Amino acid sequence: MNRGIAIVMGLALMPFAAAAAPCPGNPDALGTDRVLAVDATSTPKVGRKEFPTTLPLRHKELVLTFDDGPWPTTTPKILAALKHECVLATFFLIGRNVAAHPEIAREELAAGHSLGHHTFSHPLLNRMPLDKAEAEINRGFAADEFALYGKRRNDPTTPFFRFPGFASSPALIDWLNKRGIVVFGADVWASDWLPMTPAQELQLILGRIDRIGSGIVLLHDIKAQTAAMLPEFLRELRRRGYHIVHIVPAANRATPG
Repeated sequence: MNRGIAIVMGLALMPFAAAAAPCPGNPDALGTDRVLAVDATSTPKVGRKEFPTTLPLRHKELVLTFDDGPWPTTTPKILAALKHECVLATFFLIGRNVAAHPEIAREELAAGHSLGHHTFSHPLLNRMPLDKAEAEINRGFAADEFALYGKRRNDPTTPFFRFPGFASSPALIDWLNKRGIVVFGADVWASDWLPMTPAQELQLILGRIDRIGSGIVLLHDIKAQTAAMLPEFLRELRRRGYHIVHIVPAANRATPG
């Protein structure tokens, strides 16, 4: 039976309470175990692949994240697999892809996923002048916000950001944190930017997850091999006793107007 979502950190997130019901059509679904509120005050930068600390997760708790979408040939398959298992994830969007495929980004939002940001065109920001890097980040925010909410603004509704290629700099991290934006790294990834079969990717990511025990998982929803392996990956996580945590912005942050 789908495990109910436990609302944590004092959040009154009524839309998520409905997910406590059994997963429609899939009584053995992995499900989403609980919701974790994240803010830049307590967790300004997370993910041990890049930073000293990560999210406060228990043993065998995972946060699933997907980068670089949306993409029309793969993201819908990712969404279908997540829906079948009643799993909520976080998508870090590229602004130019959102501008090209806004309907897919809106589908992600409607399904209850969290939508973070990943610049407009995916450059390595630490190789750019600071003002150009800041402009690139803001351009991504504006493109995402316009597609999702109809307003071009630089203060994102979901204040989550991931650097392309993890190419951050102290100045950019500080600039984002001062704006209340959490910088996400990752604790484990599938290396799905490399050529491999879905079966090879599945074994690689499961082995890595088993070694770390919990953390932020990085995948890419633009990769066909990832879309193909995801249904079995989610089933195997359940068989191995893992629990999914869905991250959301903390309630004490004002939503941009």
